[in-house]
Amino acid sequence: MRLRSMIVASVAAGAMFAGSAYAQEAATVAFLMPDQASTRYENHDYPGFKAEMSKLCAKCTLIYQNANGDAALQQQQFNSVIAQGAKVIVLDPVDSAAAAALVEIAQSQEVKVIAYDRPIPAKPADYYVSFDNQGIGEAIAKSLVAHLKASGVPAGAGVLQINGSPTDAAAGLIRDGVHLGLKDSGYKTLAEYDTPEWAPPKAQEWAAGQITRFGADIKGVVAANDGTGGGAIAAFKAAGVNPVPPVTGNDATIAALQLVISGDQYNTISKPSEIVAAAAAKVAVQFLKGEKPEAKTSLYDTPSELFIPAVVTAENIKAEIFDKKIQTVQEVCTGEYAAGCKKLGITQ
Repeated sequence: MRLRSMIVASVAAGAMFAGSAYAQEAATVAFLMPDQASTRYENHDYPGFKAEMSKLCAKCTLIYQNANGDAALQQQQFNSVIAQGAKVIVLDPVDSAAAAALVEIAQSQEVKVIAYDRPIPAKPADYYVSFDNQGIGEAIAKSLVAHLKASGVPAGAGVLQINGSPTDAAAGLIRDGVHLGLKDSGYKTLAEYDTPEWAPPKAQEWAAGQITRFGADIKGVVAANDGTGGGAIAAFKAAGVNPVPPVTGNDATIAALQLVISGDQYNTISKPSEIVAAAAAKVAVQFLKGEKPEAKTSLYDTPSELFIPAVVTAENIKAEIFDKKIQTVQEVCTGEYAAGCKKLGITQ
């Protein structure tokens, strides 16, 4: 009887292990992104996540959806992927506050949530993977300040600050970092704006109003990403301002890199999304295996891994972007930008 009990227990344990292994090998993982205001999600984040998942869990089923800036739609997508059996959800929330309820729903059903890019302050997710957003804001602001001082712009001169979406906690971290970067700069913030949905046209419309209001008193613009920075640049050009005051950015989109090359945008942030996406995939697979991912740090009481990005200007764009093969000459140095690429030594 004792031997038989041991055999039964052994078989049961083996079945449980096999079931767990099968669940890991054939599990469903969802990758839910917030909007299409930036091209990064379709061009970099999801392809990077998919590539790493194919290495780590080839039989896993992946579901990718984009909420297109609609928090209600993202909630529907979230509920839908749970109904489809997702065991891990990688969530970049449209609305960081509203996402707290989604985390609670998932965790009540033993579904793991990896907050991605944007944190969820009100309800700790199971893990958070991102670049250091506050560090990004501080870095782009300090880079601009150093450039203004080197250019002889006197203390007391004014800058504009264009933040990201007011519903995005990551945008709040970038904003806080910008405040730190400008705090002891000697320059004053003429006006500040939170851009709904990170929409470039809204940033452009606001910047146009400030150009009318402050005119030549605007000596620079700290914009939270390339889309809002591009909106500001478009507003200056539409107003006939030449040259455009130095404008910051973040994301190193192709359009922004071209603006840096042409001299219309002063800086951007190189943060290859594939790095963060691959890290999220590794954490997802660890959860599927029943493992506890290592916390490199903590943010909002959530175990986290935050990557440090690089500031890119015309001076280091070749080394940071092209030598590291983040973008190719064929993609960026096209048409009117060919001459600028040659001048910066990107091409011969």
